[in-house]
Amino acid sequence: MSALVERLEHNMVKLTVEVSAEEFEKAVRAVYNKNKKSITIPGFRKGHAPQHMLEKIYGAGIFFEDAANDLINRTYPEEAEGTGLEFVSRPVFDVTQIEKGKDFIYTAEVAVRPEVKLGDYRGIEVSKQDRTVSEEDVDAEIRREQEKNSRLVEVTDRPVEDGDTLILDYSGAVDGVPFDGGTAENQTLVIGSHSFIPGFEEQLIGTNAGETKDITVTFPEEYHAKELAGKEAVFTCTVHKIQKKELPELNDDFAQDVSEFDTLEEYRKSVKDNLTKQKEAAAKTAAEDEAVNKLIENSEMDIPEAMIDAQTTQMYQDYARQLQGQGIPIDTYLQYMGSSEAKLKEEMRPQALKQIQTRLVLEEVAKDACLEANDLRLEEEIEKIAERYQMEVAKLKESMSDFDRENLKKDISVQEAIDLIADTLKEV
Repeated sequence: MSALVERLEHNMVKLTVEVSAEEFEKAVRAVYNKNKKSITIPGFRKGHAPQHMLEKIYGAGIFFEDAANDLINRTYPEEAEGTGLEFVSRPVFDVTQIEKGKDFIYTAEVAVRPEVKLGDYRGIEVSKQDRTVSEEDVDAEIRREQEKNSRLVEVTDRPVEDGDTLILDYSGAVDGVPFDGGTAENQTLVIGSHSFIPGFEEQLIGTNAGETKDITVTFPEEYHAKELAGKEAVFTCTVHKIQKKELPELNDDFAQDVSEFDTLEEYRKSVKDNLTKQKEAAAKTAAEDEAVNKLIENSEMDIPEAMIDAQTTQMYQDYARQLQGQGIPIDTYLQYMGSSEAKLKEEMRPQALKQIQTRLVLEEVAKDACLEANDLRLEEEIEKIAERYQMEVAKLKESMSDFDRENLKKDISVQEAIDLIADTLKEV
């Protein structure tokens, strides 16, 4: 068996593998032995038809496809590893010679990891980040906490206002004919939530409890129910109850209810401290992202399309698994969104490219700066992962392969590369 590596454009290579005629014949014989028990031809007991007779009846290539697949699966990993190259996409195979009595020859086109000509990564200039937390920011955060602890109280002395919560019945019709989904009883609706058809909620403002009112709306042209899209409908609405949101008073009791602090002043300081930490973290992330983006712009790399394809497919599969974890099959999601696998992948492609570029430059920074995770650093990271997933450290270690450990070391080095860039960047 022999292999030849041919460099193609844009970091693609073609690997040509030649398997001896003897090995090919063995593979064909193995396929025959595997399948002969299920083959019946006149004049022979089931499973006893000789190979040469089957080839005579069905053609010499009857077992070639399975034999070729078997040989490729067995020989490609070894030959690929023997090249010493880092492949970053799935191979595309092509059989160039398959004939009885001759060597079996196939090719595999595959992307290799691009070389990166790294730009300057120390002292990158980025935009100055805003880290200030104003009193208005604190007020808004406390207001959100008030909203979370609010309660609804019934209103009997005025009509509906914006922001009210209503309990109502409604019945909709188009040209006097009721339609599916257009009727409900004791429905809860927050005025201003924009959860109903545009124009519906606004027309209820000024209505009194117990009053019935007809509302005319037009369904949007892109409405999901095609039979209603763009059509005018009349809804007969009866408001049973009007409720308004009542916020808790801002005092020490409120602070004690929503936090571990005894006074509103202490609680307010805690809110400001937390917002400051969040703002600092967000500013740090924004500065790092901008620095990495500038580093990508100042670096050179020729990323093969096959590598982007592979990353896009991985992102799509990860997203499908995430949806499945929420009980939503990917096919159902695509149908609801009016999309397709190809369209969603196309939308993911720019993000896939950015992920590849980011990983390549950061790995190159780690290499250039000799940032390699030692055993102690690896142990610390494993302990963090075990704590995050509430696992025993020993069991986590036992479940990790050498491949997992090497990948984790690379992740650590990449994070150290980010830290190095962040420690030396300049905000201007």
